[in-house]
Amino acid sequence: MTEKRFKEGKTNTEKIRLNRFLSDAGLCSRREADRLIEQGKVIVNHEVAVMGQKVTIDDVVEVNGKVISRDEEQIVIAFNKPVGVECTTDTENPDNIVDYIGYPKRIYPIGRLDKRSQGLILLTNDGSLVNHILKASNYHEKEYVVTVDKPVNDAFLNQMSSGVKILGQTTRPCKVTQVNKHTFHIVLTQGLNRQIRRMCEVLGYRVQKLKRIRIMSVHLGNLPIGQYRNVTDRELKEIMEK
Repeated sequence: MTEKRFKEGKTNTEKIRLNRFLSDAGLCSRREADRLIEQGKVIVNHEVAVMGQKVTIDDVVEVNGKVISRDEEQIVIAFNKPVGVECTTDTENPDNIVDYIGYPKRIYPIGRLDKRSQGLILLTNDGSLVNHILKASNYHEKEYVVTVDKPVNDAFLNQMSSGVKILGQTTRPCKVTQVNKHTFHIVLTQGLNRQIRRMCEVLGYRVQKLKRIRIMSVHLGNLPIGQYRNVTDRELKEIMEK
């Protein structure tokens, strides 16, 4: 199920900024990388790195004594997460998503989908893609099908779509449409912790089933639970254009 896709414009001889190198390796964001560099915790070819420094994939980059590598092959997969799998790379957690998938190369999830929820989550080895998708100011859409414990009514739909106060803030306006008596579709452009569950609880409802069916241009479709597929070049192109 693997497919080689090389990161655009990234060859062995091309020099890129060190903070981008660390981000692409999945270590941290570019801003966090800058802080590590400022603190003298980044070593390039056995010398302390400086702000704005450029490196190639062949340079030896270390952070806190650990060699950091960036794979030229870009991996982006779509996975239908079952209930019970946790979106963590911590292998000490028996339910971690990485061991469950068993992918032959190092990958990590883009964002989260809580343990009780199922559906679409993307995984990659490209830190810059993670930052692009998760950047809150980009208003990227994520679509869910939600089943609750009581009949859905117009008041509930209107309140959910106009914004609900959770975690000390009011959620962004969103698209909410009823599917049947107990089920609705919701399209979010933000990703607060357990956002849909918290919104429903504030309005007196309890989520019984939550399934994510779309992230931006990537649809879950008929991908079986517990299986993954490669994100297509067309899907990836549409993601990067947003």
